[in-house]
Amino acid sequence: MRQTISSVADVKQMIESGRKLLLAGDEDALRHLPKGDWIAGTIPYFISADKGGMVSRDMICATDITDIVASIDIVAYDDNSLARLYAEGPKHGFSFIIIPAASKTHMSFALNAPNYKDFGVRPLIGWVAGVHLSDLGKKTPKVVNGQTGDMLEEGALVLQAQLPEGKVAEIGIVNLFEQGDGDILTFNADGFAAKDVMVNGEKRNFAAYIVKNKLDTKLPLVADYYGAMVNISFQDVDEVEGQVKFYAPVFSGIRYKHARPVADYVKVFNDRLSKECSIESSRVAFSCNCILNYLYSELEGKKTEPFTGPVTFGEIAYELLNQTLVYLEIMDV
Repeated sequence: MRQTISSVADVKQMIESGRKLLLAGDEDALRHLPKGDWIAGTIPYFISADKGGMVSRDMICATDITDIVASIDIVAYDDNSLARLYAEGPKHGFSFIIIPAASKTHMSFALNAPNYKDFGVRPLIGWVAGVHLSDLGKKTPKVVNGQTGDMLEEGALVLQAQLPEGKVAEIGIVNLFEQGDGDILTFNADGFAAKDVMVNGEKRNFAAYIVKNKLDTKLPLVADYYGAMVNISFQDVDEVEGQVKFYAPVFSGIRYKHARPVADYVKVFNDRLSKECSIESSRVAFSCNCILNYLYSELEGKKTEPFTGPVTFGEIAYELLNQTLVYLEIMDV
């Protein structure tokens, strides 16, 4: 297993023996780690191979990439320099990014990534760091540069991994949601919040529309990007202010629909894997799942084989995603 849920002592041992690691854990646990070749983000929610979904402030999710990479570099970006992210990615390898939730860099990446130079040309995968849900508003999500010891609540950390000859990185997305049969929804501006929505071309207040039509906000809006389904998850519906907030931005000119309901997450997930994915667990180098899937589908104690890893405040597969599972495969050319 490349992804394990390990004690601080075991992760210390990995670092001190020179392993190259992608880490996820509670802030207090990460502060106990020595310097080395690793990057980390804060989150205490994981999917483990043996226990399934779990919460732990003491354990750390460790993804060991030592044996699959030729070399690594760790680069820090801010909301301005992040525009160079794709262009500076390794020509033969992949980039792995962690961004703190609700930071300026998170907002900038979410809104602007598709317009950055060389967007999508080289593999980029990663996630958005968060906190225990009981710490919302009390603690800030952070990322950690293991080589320097820097713990940042603003900016992004990217591990640029060169692969050996004969190996190639592939990024996959498992999205259980698809467009429902309801109204076509469009927006006049890009952003993480909206007051107005065009419903089949007719202007309406979005919060009032959601309440009147009893839309289940556990189900995201879904856009069809040339055959790829992209979710926009709801954060808050304020009927008094007439405003709706999202966990990822909506974009003007994109046609959205409310998602079709998913009755049994684990069953549908397994069905989707068996139908669409010929995935060998030995090829999966990293995966992460969304905190909203974890909560709404009650994944605590449930396994999502062959996928383990952190449960995140957002997934990144080339761009910011919501309510998905993303994974990295290392394959022979």
